[in-house]
Amino acid sequence: MSTPHDITVAIVGATGFVGRHVTRALLAQGHAVRTLVRDRDKARAVLPPGASWVFGDATSRTALNELMTGANAVVNCVGIRREWLPDVTFENAHQRTTRACIEAAESAGVARFIQISALGTRPNAPTAYHRSKHEAEQFVRRSRLDWTILRPSLIHGPDGEFMKIVKDWTLGRSAPFFVLPYFARVAPPAGFPPIPKPESARLQPVHVDDVAGAVVACLRQAEAIGEVYPSVGPDIMDWPQLLATIRDSLPLSDGKKKIVPLPGVLASAFARAAEAVGLGAALPFGPSEPIMAIEDNTAALDKARHQLAIHPRPFAASLRQYAAQV
Repeated sequence: MSTPHDITVAIVGATGFVGRHVTRALLAQGHAVRTLVRDRDKARAVLPPGASWVFGDATSRTALNELMTGANAVVNCVGIRREWLPDVTFENAHQRTTRACIEAAESAGVARFIQISALGTRPNAPTAYHRSKHEAEQFVRRSRLDWTILRPSLIHGPDGEFMKIVKDWTLGRSAPFFVLPYFARVAPPAGFPPIPKPESARLQPVHVDDVAGAVVACLRQAEAIGEVYPSVGPDIMDWPQLLATIRDSLPLSDGKKKIVPLPGVLASAFARAAEAVGLGAALPFGPSEPIMAIEDNTAALDKARHQLAIHPRPFAASLRQYAAQV
């Protein structure tokens, strides 16, 4: 059955980039929203008025029980792109948190569960990030809940970390100060001399509000139960096209700044070596991120369009609308 329009939704990971937009979207639709938060100052800064707060950690059964008692649905938005050992790990953020949320939801009698996963998630993925997301999905699938899984591609928006990083690059505020880098795979050399050629992955950036809109749509549609939906934008582009579009859209940015490929496999190995000697924090990326960036990250929109009436906004047009706010 479809979920009523005036329900109470519990959100885990509400102060994160996706979580705060999901909170706003649900409030705008007239739902009551409860959020699990750890940092009062951050919650005060990013969460909209109207959402109630429950303080605690996402793996705390006590906090989760308080959050979910009386709720009709749960949205798990918790996710990290990089580990900070020993405490901030993919296992803790993705697997332990998801399992704790499921157990609390089942105990509280909450039927509906939305899991924000990631496009590219699979059991044999080359990165710990995608493997941990896959394991979290298996917990959801094996639960007694009426679940839906969303798998976004690269998520963008004015308050997202990715956009802020690229803005700092374009303005020369952070290293590398003179170029816009991206991680590339190396195509096999052809001809003579056999010079390896960098090759960019393809991706479909999706606006954060379109991901939030997909959550709202999933809660309304009975046929979304037991389904997995890619959450992607309509534009398939490579990293140079993506970075050039951002560079040329942001105010005051250097339109002549070159876009330069970096071998993703070597960058990953370098990050792993840096972590081994305690210098991982000196790099702006971990071992998983370069490998994820060299994989294609695309999917068909047909299923979400047909079942959820999702029509995501084009990348360049949406970027122009918010560029001044980054």
